[in-house]
Amino acid sequence: MSVWDDLDLLLDSPSSLTVTSSARGTVKDKGNFKVNEDVTALRKAIEGLGTTEKTLVEVLTQRTNAQRQLIAKAYEKAVGRKLVDDLEGDTHGDFEDLLVALITPPVEYDCEEIIKAMKGPGTTESTLTEIFASKSTKQIKAISEAYLAKTGKSMTHDLQSEVSGDYGKALFVLAEGKRDESTTVDAAKAKADAKALYKAGEKKWGTDEATFIDILCHRSVPQLRQTLIDYKAISKKTLQESIESEMSGDLEELLVAIVKCVKNVPAYLAERLYKSMKGAGTTESIITRIITSRSEIDLLDIRAQYKTLFGTSLYSELDSEVGGSYGDALQHLCGQDD
Repeated sequence: MSVWDDLDLLLDSPSSLTVTSSARGTVKDKGNFKVNEDVTALRKAIEGLGTTEKTLVEVLTQRTNAQRQLIAKAYEKAVGRKLVDDLEGDTHGDFEDLLVALITPPVEYDCEEIIKAMKGPGTTESTLTEIFASKSTKQIKAISEAYLAKTGKSMTHDLQSEVSGDYGKALFVLAEGKRDESTTVDAAKAKADAKALYKAGEKKWGTDEATFIDILCHRSVPQLRQTLIDYKAISKKTLQESIESEMSGDLEELLVAIVKCVKNVPAYLAERLYKSMKGAGTTESIITRIITSRSEIDLLDIRAQYKTLFGTSLYSELDSEVGGSYGDALQHLCGQDD
């Protein structure tokens, strides 16, 4: 049985969408943190002959984002240049992207990833799906505020001009941050929702997408977990199986991602990492985004899920798939072999 079919674990396990502790992160505040020592080390690494990438990795991957913000501020004061500009001027490629991600405040980073996904010809739907499906309402609201501050435009307005159809409708509801945040479960409502979903999909010729979008994008995580259990009792199939057989394209991917994140965000992200490293070529942008943005949230859980799902450790997979200073930095963030 796959991790996605086992619903028995659901009701007792905490959800990353509702937990706000950083206890499951791999990167912790560095004890005895001396900002000026770090600034000196970075200056030497950047200003010397050739860049000492090893120093950049050791300093920037072993401090929390809050500590990196203090380093960036002190660096600018000491040098008169922004740390981000010096890193962009002295490093390149995936390594540069990773270092820039590390010194960007998390909400701002998410915001920039959304802008990047909408830029240029075509939209990177998979990035938008991953970000909006794996964030809590509170996080989405913070990203929305950062987006407005950065671009002067509303995030939902920009999304509406970039994505359309049922996928656009579902993404728009998530981006509005309208998901119910309550932790109590209304058992009768969960059963009624499960019936409505069954009627809208399995039981119907054609699919009523609006019902799926409404329920999956508005209900709270605990409420949806109960609905998933009730749905299987009615349909004899999991809701994920029904979505996969009834829908296609970006909408299917988004709704499946929501269902997976309601069950287990770390397992969903572990699967994203696995797929980004398997197949032809490695999708570095996905690896960079997930490992940097989850390093202080739940990367320990993502590592554990990776081992469970794929029988190998995330650390050793990174070791064999990505090399150079970029690979070293990712392994430092990952922490250790499992």
